[in-house]
Amino acid sequence: MSEYYNVAEIFGENVFNDAVMQERLPKKVYKRLKDVVSEGRELDLETADVVAHEMKEWAIEKGATHFTHWFQPLTGVTAEKHDSFITAPMPNGKVLMGFSGKELIKGEPDASSFPSGGLRATFEARGYTAWDCTSPAFVRQDAAGATLCIPTAFCSYTGEALDQKTPLLRSMEAINNQSIRLLRLFGNTTSKSIIPSVGAEQEYFLVDRQKYLKRKDLIFTGRTLFGAMPPKGQEMEDHYFGAIRERIAAYMKDVNKELWKLGVSAKTQHNEVAPAQHELAPIYAEANIAVDHNQLVMETLKKVAGRHGMTCLLHEKPFAGVNGSGKHNNWSLITDDGINLLDPGKTPHDNVQFLLVLTCVLKAVHKHADLLRESAADAGNDHRLGANEAPPAIISVFLGEQLQDVLTQLISTGEATRSLKGEVLQTGVKTLPDFMKDATDRNRTSPFAFTGNKFEFRMVGSNDSIAAPNVVLNTIVAEAFSDVCDVLEQADDFEKAVHDLIKEQATAHQDIVFNGNGYSPEWMDEAERRGLPNITNMVDAVPALTTEKAIALFEKFNVFTEAELVSRGEILYESYAKAINIEARAMVDMAGKQIIPAVIKYTTALANSINSVKTACSADTSVQEGLLLEVSGLLAEAKSALGRLSEAAERAYAVKEGREQAICYRDEVKAAMDALRAPVDKLEMIVDKDMWPMPSYGDLIFEV
Repeated sequence: MSEYYNVAEIFGENVFNDAVMQERLPKKVYKRLKDVVSEGRELDLETADVVAHEMKEWAIEKGATHFTHWFQPLTGVTAEKHDSFITAPMPNGKVLMGFSGKELIKGEPDASSFPSGGLRATFEARGYTAWDCTSPAFVRQDAAGATLCIPTAFCSYTGEALDQKTPLLRSMEAINNQSIRLLRLFGNTTSKSIIPSVGAEQEYFLVDRQKYLKRKDLIFTGRTLFGAMPPKGQEMEDHYFGAIRERIAAYMKDVNKELWKLGVSAKTQHNEVAPAQHELAPIYAEANIAVDHNQLVMETLKKVAGRHGMTCLLHEKPFAGVNGSGKHNNWSLITDDGINLLDPGKTPHDNVQFLLVLTCVLKAVHKHADLLRESAADAGNDHRLGANEAPPAIISVFLGEQLQDVLTQLISTGEATRSLKGEVLQTGVKTLPDFMKDATDRNRTSPFAFTGNKFEFRMVGSNDSIAAPNVVLNTIVAEAFSDVCDVLEQADDFEKAVHDLIKEQATAHQDIVFNGNGYSPEWMDEAERRGLPNITNMVDAVPALTTEKAIALFEKFNVFTEAELVSRGEILYESYAKAINIEARAMVDMAGKQIIPAVIKYTTALANSINSVKTACSADTSVQEGLLLEVSGLLAEAKSALGRLSEAAERAYAVKEGREQAICYRDEVKAAMDALRAPVDKLEMIVDKDMWPMPSYGDLIFEV
């Protein structure tokens, strides 16, 4: 019988959230903590001691024995060091349990082994974690027991950000400050803060764990490095939104339960386009909480899969020839009193504040398209972007028919006098209700699309943190707001100045707007004519971080220093080189120890069968001999390609770390990898399945 639980009762039960704090903390302490959160002040030690004590007592009631500062270094995953609540042994043989405000506020993990991009020498070990009190602590329950997890920022001994959270919080301050400036100019004196609101749609694959364990490429790299397409892929379009199979439904149920307990508002689940691919989407949250929650989503997806005899694959392209996985980052700006700055209203043509905000976003995306592209760049995403399954690598903005019409009016006549209206869509069936048709359709080929009251950045890879894209979005829009505020604050005629700015920005940045098919070859030519960058790979995307334009932007708003930007660039080059190196070594290992021996075994059996037939009778063996010749030729090609890949990987590894090495891996090693894969995938279609040393694509994606 299926387990029953009340979602409303379990939601957030493992979170030290506002309701728990209000119940457990003294009123004065609760108020001081809330003031710290809302006003961005530093938490005093006296208040922290009280909060820490109550947090510890609450966690122990949940079964927790340890606490950890849960942080997000530049490794792509979260990190943690566990300490028990034991403070000192007692003379009677018992122990004291404690957790101080100092332990809550600050931790000191070893920073030497985390990526720093040259900010820290290897022997300089000290780093600090600092509690982000805007993101609530939670108790995570797993095989290790229960652990109190405290979301924290992570910085070096000398103060540089070594994590994803610190620059995100800085960027949130920047967009808040500039948005408030803008709202005040429009007469809003009641809103006190503006928070970026984010919802991240998470795509993922599920494969049977026993089959996964027979694929070294999946184990070491998260994607298949060899593999021929099965007879059926996704061409029948029967998986998307299809009925969810019971094994998957049971998994999704457990995932939801885990996430709801952690306060993650998992909302939507469905089958995605590719076989074995699925999606989970939450309700939107404040940007820093959304980033933390997305990390919890990815961790939970992987953890729960093991309980169901499956493995969750978050790589952007686990299977060549099959749609990969992305993560749509839905972004908007919401005031503390519920105003959405990206809500156009029913008549956007006369919503002056919205039109100014909209054209500021167009300016930001147009001016910093390279930065936005870089924020979604990684080695895995190179297989996905621009491959007619995800957005193109060219940044453009989709506005839809209604806003495009308003923009056209502004550009051509200087003012907009009308907005296209939605129509009643008649179903033609008496028993079905007619419904309102939106004034704008959606465009799944656009990398940055307006979808009603938010922008959807569709480039982000499924395995990535959403921190980087939101850091960029927050900062570039903050700059655009700052620029218009500088003008409007000095204007003698505010209304005229606003009108002129809207027209000026709409005209200057119309080239970034594209409502057509982003997959079409014609768009590439058109984008080039418009001067839009087409950055096709991660290695070419990284330099955007350290241009004079980027350094000036991030330093102006105190989001990154130049040193932090340079270090992040070095980390990205290094991570790219390491990722390709691991893939190359995995291919060499699989081809040399599994695939080539299996093919030799097959050719030996085939040759023996030919000799047996010839010895026993005079039957025609030309077919068998032709097959043996074909397989032998492919085997020789594979063996030669294996040698070239080994040599290319050795050459690249010997190159000095940095951009030059990353380029070598991209241009030489990846080409050698493709050359090895080609004959191996052909051999898979010929060699006896019982002799092939690993599960096929069909085994992996259709037998879950």
